[in-house]
Amino acid sequence: MRTTCDVFHLAIPVHDLDAAQHFYVGMLGCKLARRYPDRITLDFFGDQLVCHLTETGPPIQEPASLYPRHFGVTFRAAADFEALHNCAVIRKIPFFHDISTRFEGMAEEHRTFVLLDPSGNLLEFKHYRDPRMMY
Repeated sequence: MRTTCDVFHLAIPVHDLDAAQHFYVGMLGCKLARRYPDRITLDFFGDQLVCHLTETGPPIQEPASLYPRHFGVTFRAAADFEALHNCAVIRKIPFFHDISTRFEGMAEEHRTFVLLDPSGNLLEFKHYRDPRMMY
């Protein structure tokens, strides 16, 4: 069973390591853990994100939809959600979708926004009105 000492690991494709590092470290505020010629490893809000350099065709164009592939963070505290959103606005991080409310009036009501990295990966950030609905 996973404990709070364990770290979730996710690997994603990127087409330019310098652009990925600028986006995740310089703009989003993640910590660079390691860099190799073919990947960077990041502390992504407490979990491990590895951006693997891929040369399979041209950089991904903006996706048509959030589904089926995206990743991100669900914040317990509304203040953390707001702080990241404010950071994204100030730093002019590209939005796929700005803040919206989903399932309004229902138990699973939550606010969400989606960012777009330079390789076309979508990052969704959420905050549920009722924290019991996070899972």
